[in-house]
Amino acid sequence: MRAAFLVCVSFLSLSAVALAADDEIQFSRDIRPLLSETCFHCHGPDDNTREADLELSTKNGLFGKGAEHAIIVPGKPMESELYRRLVTTDADTAMPPVDSGKSLTKQQIDLIRKWIERGAKWQGHWAYITPKRPVVPTVKKTPFVKNDIDRFILAKLNEKILKPSKSTDRAALIRRLSFDLTGLPPKRPDVIAFVKDKSPAAYENLVDRLLGQQEFGERMAMYWLDLARYADTNGIHGDNHRDVYLYRDYVISAFNNNKPFNQFTIEQLAGDLLEGNLMQNRIASGYNRMLMTTREGGAQAKEYLAKYASDRVRNTASAWLGSTMMCSECHNHKYDPFTMKDYYSFAAFFADLQETPVGKQQPIKIPKPAETAKIAELDKQIAPLKKTLATQTPELDIELARWETDLKNRKLEWTTIKPLEVKSKGGMEFQIAEDGSILAVGKTKPATDVYTVTLQTDQAAVTGIRLEVLPHDSLPSKGPGLAENGNLVLNKFVVTRAGKPVVLSIATATHSQTSYVIASAIDGKPNTGWAIIPNIGKETSAVFETKADIPAGKLTIKLHQNHGGTHNIGHFRISVSETARPIRAKGELGLPKNINDILAIESEKRTAPQKKLLADHFRTIAKSLKPTRDKLGGLEKQKKQTNDGMETMLVSTAIKPRAMRILPRGNWLDESGETTSPAVPSFLPQILGDSNKKDRLSRLDLANWMVAKDNPLTSRVFVNRLWKLFFGQGIVKSVDDFGAQGTLPTHPKLLDWLAVEFVENGWNVKDMIRLMVTSGAYRQSSFVSPELREQDPFNQWLARQGRFRLDAEMVRDNALAVSGLLVKKVGGRSVKPYQPAGYWKHLNFPKRVYKHDSGDNQYRRGLYAYWCRTFLHPSLRAFDAPTREECSVERPRSNTPLQALVLLNDPTYVEASRVFAERILNEAGKQSSQKIQFVYQQILGRNVRPEEVEILTALHRQHREHYAKEKQAVDEILTVGEKPVAKDIDRVELAAWTSIARVMFNLHETITRN
Repeated sequence: MRAAFLVCVSFLSLSAVALAADDEIQFSRDIRPLLSETCFHCHGPDDNTREADLELSTKNGLFGKGAEHAIIVPGKPMESELYRRLVTTDADTAMPPVDSGKSLTKQQIDLIRKWIERGAKWQGHWAYITPKRPVVPTVKKTPFVKNDIDRFILAKLNEKILKPSKSTDRAALIRRLSFDLTGLPPKRPDVIAFVKDKSPAAYENLVDRLLGQQEFGERMAMYWLDLARYADTNGIHGDNHRDVYLYRDYVISAFNNNKPFNQFTIEQLAGDLLEGNLMQNRIASGYNRMLMTTREGGAQAKEYLAKYASDRVRNTASAWLGSTMMCSECHNHKYDPFTMKDYYSFAAFFADLQETPVGKQQPIKIPKPAETAKIAELDKQIAPLKKTLATQTPELDIELARWETDLKNRKLEWTTIKPLEVKSKGGMEFQIAEDGSILAVGKTKPATDVYTVTLQTDQAAVTGIRLEVLPHDSLPSKGPGLAENGNLVLNKFVVTRAGKPVVLSIATATHSQTSYVIASAIDGKPNTGWAIIPNIGKETSAVFETKADIPAGKLTIKLHQNHGGTHNIGHFRISVSETARPIRAKGELGLPKNINDILAIESEKRTAPQKKLLADHFRTIAKSLKPTRDKLGGLEKQKKQTNDGMETMLVSTAIKPRAMRILPRGNWLDESGETTSPAVPSFLPQILGDSNKKDRLSRLDLANWMVAKDNPLTSRVFVNRLWKLFFGQGIVKSVDDFGAQGTLPTHPKLLDWLAVEFVENGWNVKDMIRLMVTSGAYRQSSFVSPELREQDPFNQWLARQGRFRLDAEMVRDNALAVSGLLVKKVGGRSVKPYQPAGYWKHLNFPKRVYKHDSGDNQYRRGLYAYWCRTFLHPSLRAFDAPTREECSVERPRSNTPLQALVLLNDPTYVEASRVFAERILNEAGKQSSQKIQFVYQQILGRNVRPEEVEILTALHRQHREHYAKEKQAVDEILTVGEKPVAKDIDRVELAAWTSIARVMFNLHETITRN
């Protein structure tokens, strides 16, 4: 054997050490992890780094296709090249190489020797073998055993010569269960009732009641939203807002309604492809759109499409398969059998998603049932009105003929009025000529100017205002504008009379530059307007028709010029008209050109299509149809308002799939890689073909494969994550990695039993949770004795319950719930809790100012806090909430001084302490000891101990004396937060108990799930 076995790490896990003591040595459990850690880097699945054409991750690689190629000879260690390289003293051939700095322990080498001696039985990686239901172990019946889970646990404890812990006390148990199933502390009356209830079904009834509460869905959503990388902002560059909260509502509802997990999976991955196209399924498919996107100008669309494809592979593989497929983006996976082709074939499933590579993602309208019903009713009323307006009657023919006659007799007259005054916001000066024209003189100002013209009209009813822009020898290129090329840009044309705006309904011009039309000058948008290029040096005009007649009087006309450069008007004149409507700039009758052309033809010479076109137009202005038009307009306005008021949501929409090709080394600029079709990883069970199916697999095929019975990963991964929620760590501790580099399951048979049970029970999430939390293992005390800590420091064998800090949202929710501030509204838009001023000051494109919510929204659960990826709420961040830029499978649990500062000083906790202090003074007894007992029962769910009474009594006395002397300090602490201070209450006493509450909310026990 010429090759060297270069190692990356020499490692032996605690579980491998313990398992090696078993009579049976299993390759997948005991031997493969050693090879993975020490050999796979150079002799693993990645053919780019493989040396000597030797692959130890496969059966053929170890045993060869024939005896002459084998490096392991079952039963004969010294004839096995692998073992000889481990024990040789020859530095040139020893494995691991001496210069690698790595080495295997004697215990590891002995384990490999024993495995070979006992026949070197080979197994594939445990996680990639479809689970089968193991036989439940037979154990001695004890009070610990509540269901089959406990039989597996107890069998392992017996094997490890350990005993389970006794059940925790009932007050601690209801507190634990309440946090685990609802994310909230139990109410005191519920604690008392449970402690007193000695019936055999008391605990099971409590479990069912908590599983049935709406808070259950919220608690489960906290975890799932981490997996789905849910956030209220898009994450890249400006990190702009987007509306996706309806997806969060969907997740909450799915858990509350106990939607089967297989259906939950299918709807998220492919809800838009399901029959019926139900709106809830479309919302669920928003999962595919939760990734980070960019609006940055100059970003490359092709690059970001590659990034989005990569994100979806990473996220889907992590969330459902517990696999690190992301390692195959640039090369074959070094430790697991995922290839680059697997990676890009998996990405091809998502190539049909409609999205904007660079720019704002376009949401769709999501109507509520009431809105859908209203639209349907409005459409029912609109239909006959439209039919009436589309029908020409004999009566309308007569009215049309009369109208034509009136048009022939109509004249258009303009009256120029000499202005009373012309002013400039930018300081320009003006000369007013006898003909009423106005010339701008003096130094040219930047084009952010506003000209204000005041004039007096004598006409009884002004129907239109004409603006003439005129050439002049004093202007650049003779004008009419002040720009170097003589151009001008009018952005807004505003008319007021007696301080009230005049509505201008029509605006036309003799000339308009492309993209700058006169109609835009009355739309209120500063980036549109009227320009005259190429009509430089010539007279041109614009007409603004009034929606209603203007009585005689003083008019104020403002010409806004906001364009870059110096595009102000240099020479202009204003006229008014009292001509019968409508009017236009050139003096036409105010009709579209095609209608004007038809009217110029004698009626008997008009063709049938021309007659129809004229009749169609006339019905849009016929007086007899005005009531119908008005009614239709009102209904359509209601319809528009209803549509405009609908929620929006990013959802999946299938389009023609984009080409997906392998990117060499992950380089999106390199198009030399082969094109891939949608496919699942080649080493896993495949999607079965169907002669009647289309050639290309879809996301729906992928979704169904995810929850197929022979998929070895999905059910295992999900039940393992549920186990983590209720025991503190998974049966597989590396909940995000079930591959070769992940940890081995501590209870592999239990994991498989749970996975099979989950699938065969219809993917029933609540039933699986009920099974876990009603087990004796779950009910154990979390107390760890010195002996147990020494025997099982990491609680691998579950001789006790886990003890861990609450998640960030729960820490906040707990304080709000105990104080009485918590508002339990379910669902809806995200809310903004108190946040330090200026925290968002570095957010740009656009600049944003954070304004916290008031009223009930301030006291909603942390689940609903606005999730800004680049500037996550600092209180949540302090307690390790993820930014959700990526799929977050497991949150870290840190313990920092910053957390104590948050609990003491964040306005949410100070306000909660003050409001809780009001409860202390109003609901507890009169004695200080009674109040302290109330505090402990409400916050910790237990009775206070004598030494704790002594400490808090002294602390209360100290704070009361301080606040009695420092009135300003009283005002400062009692004015934090928006909740008004209760009237008729001793403010000094309230401040002192607020301090006590702050201390209690800061206790380790308060924020710990025991």
